[in-house]
Amino acid sequence: MPKTDCRSSTGTSSSDSPSDDTSSDEPEALSPDDIFHILQTNRRRDAISYLLDREGPVKMSDIAEHVSAKEHETTVAELTSTQRQRVYIPLYQSHLPKLDEKGVIDYNKPRGIVRPTERIEEFRPYLEAAESNSSPDQEDSDADDGRLGRAFGGSQSMLTGASVGLLAASVSGLFVIPNLALAAIIMLLFVFATITTNAAASTTSSGNTRLSQ
Repeated sequence: MPKTDCRSSTGTSSSDSPSDDTSSDEPEALSPDDIFHILQTNRRRDAISYLLDREGPVKMSDIAEHVSAKEHETTVAELTSTQRQRVYIPLYQSHLPKLDEKGVIDYNKPRGIVRPTERIEEFRPYLEAAESNSSPDQEDSDADDGRLGRAFGGSQSMLTGASVGLLAASVSGLFVIPNLALAAIIMLLFVFATITTNAAASTTSSGNTRLSQ
Protein backbone atom coordinates (compact mmCIF):
# COMPACT_ATOMS: atom_id res chain seq x y z
CA MET A 1 0.00 0.00 0.00
CA PRO A 2 1.45 3.35 -0.95
CA LYS A 3 2.31 5.58 1.95
CA THR A 4 0.35 8.76 2.30
CA ASP A 5 2.53 11.84 2.53
CA CYS A 6 1.26 13.59 5.66
CA ARG A 7 3.93 16.27 5.68
CA SER A 8 2.52 19.76 5.81
CA SER A 9 3.04 21.97 2.85
CA THR A 10 6.01 24.26 2.97
CA GLY A 11 3.75 27.20 2.03
CA THR A 12 1.95 28.99 4.84
CA SER A 13 -1.64 29.99 4.64
CA SER A 14 -2.59 33.61 4.43
CA SER A 15 -4.20 33.38 7.87
CA ASP A 16 -0.89 32.33 9.49
CA SER A 17 1.25 35.09 8.02
CA PRO A 18 1.04 38.70 9.03
CA SER A 19 -0.51 40.91 6.44
CA ASP A 20 1.77 43.21 4.57
CA ASP A 21 -0.97 45.80 4.39
CA THR A 22 -1.48 46.39 8.08
CA SER A 23 -3.51 49.52 8.48
CA SER A 24 -3.03 51.82 11.42
CA ASP A 25 -6.00 52.92 13.45
CA GLU A 26 -4.50 56.38 13.79
CA PRO A 27 -5.74 58.83 11.14
CA GLU A 28 -3.25 60.72 9.07
CA ALA A 29 -2.48 64.27 10.14
CA LEU A 30 -4.47 66.99 8.46
CA SER A 31 -2.75 68.85 5.67
CA PRO A 32 -2.22 72.62 5.99
CA ASP A 33 -4.84 73.07 3.26
CA ASP A 34 -7.37 71.10 5.31
CA ILE A 35 -6.60 73.09 8.44
CA PHE A 36 -6.90 76.47 6.75
CA HIS A 37 -10.09 75.40 4.97
CA ILE A 38 -11.62 74.42 8.30
CA LEU A 39 -10.49 77.61 10.03
CA GLN A 40 -11.63 79.96 7.28
CA THR A 41 -15.05 80.46 8.88
CA ASN A 42 -15.50 82.21 12.22
CA ARG A 43 -18.07 79.73 13.48
CA ARG A 44 -15.83 76.71 13.00
CA ARG A 45 -12.91 78.58 14.58
CA ASP A 46 -15.00 79.55 17.61
CA ALA A 47 -16.39 76.03 17.97
CA ILE A 48 -12.91 74.49 17.88
CA SER A 49 -11.59 77.08 20.33
CA TYR A 50 -14.42 76.23 22.71
CA LEU A 51 -13.83 72.48 22.42
CA LEU A 52 -10.05 72.79 22.95
CA ASP A 53 -10.71 73.61 26.59
CA ARG A 54 -13.24 70.84 27.12
CA GLU A 55 -12.87 67.15 27.80
CA GLY A 56 -15.51 64.54 27.26
CA PRO A 57 -18.92 64.99 25.67
CA VAL A 58 -20.32 68.47 25.11
CA LYS A 59 -23.86 69.45 24.26
CA MET A 60 -24.20 70.83 20.79
CA SER A 61 -26.49 73.55 22.17
CA ASP A 62 -23.70 74.74 24.50
CA ILE A 63 -21.35 75.14 21.53
CA ALA A 64 -24.01 77.04 19.59
CA GLU A 65 -24.62 79.41 22.51
CA HIS A 66 -20.92 80.10 22.94
CA VAL A 67 -20.40 80.77 19.24
CA SER A 68 -23.52 82.95 19.05
CA ALA A 69 -22.52 85.02 22.10
CA LYS A 70 -19.08 85.66 20.66
CA GLU A 71 -20.49 86.50 17.24
CA HIS A 72 -22.95 89.04 18.69
CA GLU A 73 -20.44 90.34 21.28
CA THR A 74 -22.71 89.57 24.21
CA THR A 75 -23.15 86.95 26.92
CA VAL A 76 -25.02 83.67 26.69
CA ALA A 77 -27.60 84.99 29.16
CA GLU A 78 -28.29 88.03 26.97
CA LEU A 79 -28.79 86.07 23.74
CA THR A 80 -32.17 86.19 22.06
CA SER A 81 -33.83 83.10 20.67
CA THR A 82 -33.35 84.48 17.14
CA GLN A 83 -29.62 84.93 17.68
CA ARG A 84 -29.33 81.39 19.01
CA GLN A 85 -31.28 79.97 16.09
CA ARG A 86 -29.20 81.77 13.46
CA VAL A 87 -26.07 80.03 14.72
CA TYR A 88 -27.57 76.72 15.83
CA ILE A 89 -28.91 75.72 12.43
CA PRO A 90 -25.66 76.21 10.42
CA LEU A 91 -23.64 74.45 13.11
CA TYR A 92 -26.09 71.55 13.21
CA GLN A 93 -26.42 71.13 9.46
CA SER A 94 -22.98 72.12 8.13
CA HIS A 95 -20.10 73.09 10.39
CA LEU A 96 -20.15 70.28 12.94
CA PRO A 97 -20.70 67.57 10.29
CA LYS A 98 -17.67 69.02 8.47
CA LEU A 99 -15.53 68.70 11.61
CA ASP A 100 -16.84 65.18 12.15
CA GLU A 101 -15.97 64.26 8.55
CA LYS A 102 -12.37 65.40 9.11
CA GLY A 103 -12.08 63.46 12.38
CA VAL A 104 -11.78 66.60 14.51
CA ILE A 105 -14.84 65.63 16.56
CA ASP A 106 -17.17 62.71 17.06
CA TYR A 107 -20.60 64.16 16.39
CA ASN A 108 -23.70 62.27 17.44
CA LYS A 109 -26.15 64.32 15.43
CA PRO A 110 -29.41 62.67 16.61
CA ARG A 111 -28.47 63.14 20.27
CA GLY A 112 -26.78 66.51 19.80
CA ILE A 113 -23.58 65.37 21.54
CA VAL A 114 -20.05 66.34 20.48
CA ARG A 115 -16.80 64.73 21.63
CA PRO A 116 -13.48 66.36 20.66
CA THR A 117 -10.87 63.93 19.35
CA GLU A 118 -7.10 64.07 19.75
CA ARG A 119 -6.89 65.61 16.28
CA ILE A 120 -8.38 68.86 17.60
CA GLU A 121 -5.01 69.68 19.17
CA GLU A 122 -3.61 70.23 15.67
CA PHE A 123 -5.55 73.51 15.59
CA ARG A 124 -4.26 74.95 18.86
CA PRO A 125 -1.06 76.60 17.53
CA TYR A 126 -2.99 78.21 14.66
CA LEU A 127 -5.62 79.69 16.97
CA GLU A 128 -3.05 80.85 19.52
CA ALA A 129 -1.06 82.57 16.77
CA ALA A 130 -4.20 84.33 15.54
CA GLU A 131 -5.04 85.53 19.06
CA SER A 132 -1.52 86.85 19.69
CA ASN A 133 -1.55 88.80 16.41
CA SER A 134 -4.71 90.64 17.45
CA SER A 135 -3.83 91.16 21.12
CA PRO A 136 -5.15 94.29 22.92
CA ASP A 137 -1.58 95.33 23.85
CA GLN A 138 -0.67 95.64 20.19
CA GLU A 139 -3.80 97.64 19.42
CA ASP A 140 -3.12 100.00 22.34
CA SER A 141 0.47 100.46 21.20
CA ASP A 142 -0.65 101.26 17.66
CA ALA A 143 -3.13 103.79 18.98
CA ASP A 144 -0.53 105.48 21.18
CA ASP A 145 1.95 105.73 18.32
CA GLY A 146 -0.75 107.20 16.12
CA ARG A 147 -1.66 109.84 18.70
CA LEU A 148 1.99 110.82 19.18
CA GLY A 149 2.55 111.02 15.44
CA ARG A 150 -0.48 113.26 15.00
CA ALA A 151 0.66 115.49 17.88
CA PHE A 152 4.16 115.93 16.42
CA GLY A 153 2.73 116.49 12.96
CA GLY A 154 0.41 119.17 14.28
CA SER A 155 3.28 120.94 16.04
CA GLN A 156 5.32 120.95 12.85
CA SER A 157 2.46 122.45 10.85
CA MET A 158 1.89 125.11 13.50
CA LEU A 159 5.57 126.13 13.58
CA THR A 160 5.75 126.27 9.80
CA GLY A 161 2.65 128.46 9.71
CA ALA A 162 4.07 130.78 12.35
CA SER A 163 7.27 131.23 10.34
CA VAL A 164 5.37 132.06 7.17
CA GLY A 165 3.13 134.43 9.11
CA LEU A 166 6.06 136.33 10.60
CA LEU A 167 7.69 136.67 7.21
CA ALA A 168 4.49 137.90 5.58
CA ALA A 169 3.82 140.41 8.37
CA SER A 170 7.32 141.83 8.07
CA VAL A 171 7.11 142.17 4.31
CA SER A 172 3.67 143.82 4.42
CA GLY A 173 4.84 146.33 7.03
CA LEU A 174 2.38 145.34 9.76
CA PHE A 175 5.28 145.51 12.20
CA VAL A 176 8.97 146.10 11.81
CA ILE A 177 11.42 143.33 12.71
CA PRO A 178 15.10 143.70 11.95
CA ASN A 179 16.20 141.34 9.22
CA LEU A 180 18.72 139.56 11.43
CA ALA A 181 16.15 139.09 14.21
CA LEU A 182 13.54 137.84 11.76
CA ALA A 183 15.99 135.37 10.24
CA ALA A 184 16.99 134.15 13.69
CA ILE A 185 13.38 133.64 14.78
CA ILE A 186 12.47 131.75 11.60
CA MET A 187 15.62 129.63 11.90
CA LEU A 188 14.79 128.72 15.50
CA LEU A 189 11.24 127.80 14.53
CA PHE A 190 12.43 125.51 11.73
CA VAL A 191 15.05 123.91 13.99
CA PHE A 192 12.34 123.17 16.53
CA ALA A 193 10.12 121.77 13.77
CA THR A 194 12.97 119.48 12.66
CA ILE A 195 13.46 118.26 16.23
CA THR A 196 9.77 117.38 16.60
CA THR A 197 9.80 115.58 13.24
CA ASN A 198 12.79 113.45 14.27
CA ALA A 199 11.16 112.70 17.60
CA ALA A 200 8.02 111.48 15.84
CA ALA A 201 10.06 109.26 13.53
CA SER A 202 11.96 107.83 16.50
CA THR A 203 8.72 107.07 18.35
CA THR A 204 7.23 105.27 15.35
CA SER A 205 10.44 103.28 14.84
CA SER A 206 10.56 102.16 18.46
CA GLY A 207 6.91 101.10 18.27
CA ASN A 208 7.59 98.99 15.18
CA THR A 209 10.60 97.42 16.94
CA ARG A 210 8.43 96.40 19.89
CA LEU A 211 5.90 94.76 17.60
CA SER A 212 8.54 92.81 15.70
CA GLN A 213 10.04 91.32 18.86
